[in-house]
Amino acid sequence: MAGRRLRSSTVVLGGMGLLALTITSCGSEPDKRCADRTTQKTLPSSECRSGGSGSYYYGGKSDSGKVQGGSFDKSAVDRGGFGCSGSGGG
Repeated sequence: MAGRRLRSSTVVLGGMGLLALTITSCGSEPDKRCADRTTQKTLPSSECRSGGSGSYYYGGKSDSGKVQGGSFDKSAVDRGGFGCSGSGGG
């Protein structure tokens, strides 16, 4: 009897984890970091606020002080996720 109870708890907990993942992945913001548009070097976040020289770089990663694999255009780096509706062609 204890074996059955344990298995059903695992199924319930697994389902809750999937639900939580779905909810948090939909509509979540992509990672962003401050960078120079010309050199693509990372900058302190203060440079992206209030007229600083930087711009936010969305997605991608920072390697050796430079951003890569993302975009300065937030809409080009849509996170989406399982169960999220996207713009479909048709």
